[in-house]
Amino acid sequence: MNLVWQRFTLSSVPLKEYLRGSLLYRSVFGVLGSWRQGSILLQWGDAIAAALLSLVYALAPFVSTTLIGLLLVACVGFWFLLTVSDDMRSPDYVGVTPIHIPVCIFWGAAVIATALSPVKAAARSDLITFTLYLCLFAFCARVLRSPRIRSWLIILYLHVSLIVSIYGLRQKFFGVAQLATWVDPESPLSKSVRVYSYLGNPNLLGGYLLPAVILSLIAIFSWRGLPRKALAITMFVVNLACFRFTDSRGAFIGLAVALIALVFILPYWYQEYLHPFWRKWLLPMLIGGFAALIVAALVFSNEFRLRILSIFAGRADSSNNFRMNVWTGVFKMIGDYPVFGIGPGHNSFNKVYPLYQLPRYTALSAYSIFLEIIVETGFVGLASFIWLLIVTFNAGLLQLQRLRQLKNSDGLWLIGAMVTMVGMLAHGLVDTVWYRPQVNTLWWLMVGIVASYYTPLRQAKKQEFTSPNPNSAAY
Repeated sequence: MNLVWQRFTLSSVPLKEYLRGSLLYRSVFGVLGSWRQGSILLQWGDAIAAALLSLVYALAPFVSTTLIGLLLVACVGFWFLLTVSDDMRSPDYVGVTPIHIPVCIFWGAAVIATALSPVKAAARSDLITFTLYLCLFAFCARVLRSPRIRSWLIILYLHVSLIVSIYGLRQKFFGVAQLATWVDPESPLSKSVRVYSYLGNPNLLGGYLLPAVILSLIAIFSWRGLPRKALAITMFVVNLACFRFTDSRGAFIGLAVALIALVFILPYWYQEYLHPFWRKWLLPMLIGGFAALIVAALVFSNEFRLRILSIFAGRADSSNNFRMNVWTGVFKMIGDYPVFGIGPGHNSFNKVYPLYQLPRYTALSAYSIFLEIIVETGFVGLASFIWLLIVTFNAGLLQLQRLRQLKNSDGLWLIGAMVTMVGMLAHGLVDTVWYRPQVNTLWWLMVGIVASYYTPLRQAKKQEFTSPNPNSAAY
């Protein structure tokens, strides 16, 4: 059974050796390796790649989606240039990880869905966007193998999110126009202010800040020195406060699930350093403390309590009722296109959904990323996405075990990436801000971070006999 699981998750496949013997792989990867040695531009390849990724994540909350798209095109172009000029003979070279394979399968499902789509022109347009995101993952997985670049990009995102959060708090304290009916008009909270900072939508802001809350919490454990830890604590408090004032119920669910996952995984990471008493009781105490914190928030904040209780109000809440009516139409779409869906992207959805919608319930998406995946790429696409998640989390846990044995503190960021993914998936159960470029780029950054830790089996065994560097990710 264990062998079947290893094959299913690709964890025992000698991927590096297999690909080096693949004619198709060798015809693309490293085909211009000799040219790179004499190229002045590519001598600075990693620095240029880091700069391009920095532009994406530094500007994403402040610029139009068109400019983000242009930056993604630049990233993809440079990734291709690096890929065809890589030195495959290097013993440390890793071109493809197990995570790349289900990503390609997921893309293949989208291609087939586009070919079979009832609205092919719209699907083709959005397939290009979808491809850009997947190539961004490949770019991140390659570039972030450098711990220094990985650390820099996380630090950059945390500083940008701090700016976004500060502006969001200013909106809460000084007031800001509500651009839409974001709260049930018949609710006692109908006059409350939901902040949206630079992103224009509180649910989108909640989705953007969810990774920032988790990563700033991880930074408290990872960053060394009192000034840096003080900065991490400041980031966590400010991000969490702004996150709270978005009043995004889906984001609240995502953060709660992410924190529960973190509560379970952190004791494992620190288990070796704990007294036997704490090894036994730390997890129950953390769970109890988390539960007590939630209860205290519900008791002492009437606004927070009403917002949380509205989740369970069913159709009595207008937002819940709207989503349920949209899901009714979505289920009908799935019934008619169950295998490969209608094609990827919101353009396809906008052309097909009006044929199934209930009167007065127009929508731009399915309000659930899992339903959206089924609508766009059918159950085949959903199966490939679930396989991608399984392979990614399995690969992350295997590398976490390796880093724990090496006593490498860089594993804390791997924990942060996986926990963030869990939270974003939980948020995505009831919303689709995951598809917005400000959030989708963060999702593929997290997947790329997990992939960047991948070490082939033989290389991993060699590392067990080398001296660890526990401060490799210290900031």
